[in-house]
Amino acid sequence: MAKAVFNGTVVAESETYEMVEGNIYFPPDSIKSEYFTDSNLNTRCAWKGIASYYSLEVDGKQATDVAWYYPDPSEPAMRIKDYVAFYPQVEVER
Repeated sequence: MAKAVFNGTVVAESETYEMVEGNIYFPPDSIKSEYFTDSNLNTRCAWKGIASYYSLEVDGKQATDVAWYYPDPSEPAMRIKDYVAFYPQVEVER
């Protein structure tokens, strides 16, 4: 079981996940969408493609551009399509 905790609240939790480059990627149906908002940020990974971002807000505490996912990944990264990973401001446990 892996879970992501922000401001004392579980924002994602799943028994199945993908591990890529030391990051846990949570399946899209495992995130608690009420805490997530779309961001305008995009970055490019040389082998995964273009990442999109989410910001989080839990009980008034915000973290901007703290989660990322690949909506249209390259072929080698298709196993993490739409899966969500987090920066260290979110505590990820497994």
